[in-house]
Amino acid sequence: MTTSSAPVDGAADALQVLRNRTFDEIAIGDSASLERTFSPQDIHMFALQSGDVDPESSVSSPSRDTTEAICANVLISAVLGTRLPGPGTQYVSQNLRLLGAVRPGDRLTVQMQVSSKDTATHHVTLDCTCTSQEGVAIFQGQVEVVAPTERIERTRTALPEIHPDAQGRTGLQHLLAHVAHLQPIRVAVVHPCDVPSLSAALEARHAGLIEPVLVGPRGRLEAVATEAGLDLADVAIVDVPHSHAAAQQAVALAAAGEVEALMKGSLHTDELMSALVSAAAGLRTKRRVSHCFLLQTPAYPRPFIVTDAAINIAPNLEQKADIIRNAIELAQVIGVREPKVAILAAVETVSPTMTATLDAAALCKMADRGQITGGLLDGPLAFDNAISIAAARTKGIVSEVAGQADILVVPDLESGNMLAKQLIFLGGAASAGIVLGAKVPVILTSRADSRDTRIASCAIALMLAHHYRLSPP
Repeated sequence: MTTSSAPVDGAADALQVLRNRTFDEIAIGDSASLERTFSPQDIHMFALQSGDVDPESSVSSPSRDTTEAICANVLISAVLGTRLPGPGTQYVSQNLRLLGAVRPGDRLTVQMQVSSKDTATHHVTLDCTCTSQEGVAIFQGQVEVVAPTERIERTRTALPEIHPDAQGRTGLQHLLAHVAHLQPIRVAVVHPCDVPSLSAALEARHAGLIEPVLVGPRGRLEAVATEAGLDLADVAIVDVPHSHAAAQQAVALAAAGEVEALMKGSLHTDELMSALVSAAAGLRTKRRVSHCFLLQTPAYPRPFIVTDAAINIAPNLEQKADIIRNAIELAQVIGVREPKVAILAAVETVSPTMTATLDAAALCKMADRGQITGGLLDGPLAFDNAISIAAARTKGIVSEVAGQADILVVPDLESGNMLAKQLIFLGGAASAGIVLGAKVPVILTSRADSRDTRIASCAIALMLAHHYRLSPP
């Protein structure tokens, strides 16, 4: 969603903080607007909530009005809760007329304007209209609220969106815009001896994210470049005989401070990670090294992290604590001040026969005792309870994390890897992959990853590297 009203203290600040307008600050004629493109998944969700299980019929069937009513409430609530009046607003009533249908792909604009105020009750009435990109009226009417009387500032708790917006920008474009002010970092690209990994390194350079140092056999690198029509004329190359030597040399460059991140090329993950975690390498920290998938799927309202799905096979309690600490750090670097951490298990109750539930309970108690800081933990939570407020309520779970998790902590690598790849290949999730816990971030991508995934992973590493300059791990 985007709003047309200007941020109070600049665009960057508005991305991080929600501020309300108190009753005394609101004047008749004040207005706010918001745009949103409704995807087929949105329409399907509205259809299900209206009792129409066929998402196509929700456009034209007799039950259509219920679908549009849900759409209207989504848009109106977003404006009231975030812009005018903003946090602290109390809903009183609404009187709307539904005029048109919402179809998949429609870009809707809702405009709300203050028409009256009541000083005695602090009630504010707003006229609201909604039109499609074609200028077709979808709904119009009035909404009455109680405006807050005290200033409220609230940190936004969602990661920056990385899916297409109303202007058609992709998640990758959003991410690149978010890091555009950061200077590129030198990155050792380890054995990029195939077209996807070499191309990604050069495209990340072109995007202003990295200055690649290619570590691998020069002859093979030049052959791949010739095959793909890539120019290596002004790219730094460290010539080594094979992938094992490339991993060791890249790690040495990082330990010497000559590069600020590592990027996996066409070698196996365990070959690179073995060199990284070697005691002689000098890149270890007090924390366990772990991997984070940053994912955005159309079925969930904001990006989220799945960890660990690539490094730690069967982590114990102590290792899971470090996995959580690393994920919290990533979320905070990206912009979530206090991420909500859901510790997953097959069930949401503690069972002595299920280690994952015992670990989840212990991790939550560790957070209570200050052993894990910076996030809000809850668990054990089954997957549905972690991402669905409705599912959590059905099971009677009262939690600030359930249904709105920013971080999903899986019990082991197998379950995490399957979850992440199901979301990517079946759920249409955009993704990025990064390894934390070492002195430098590691861009860890799969040979099957798309070009956008590789570039997005470089953008995440760029943010982490700049963070490490200020707060070394």
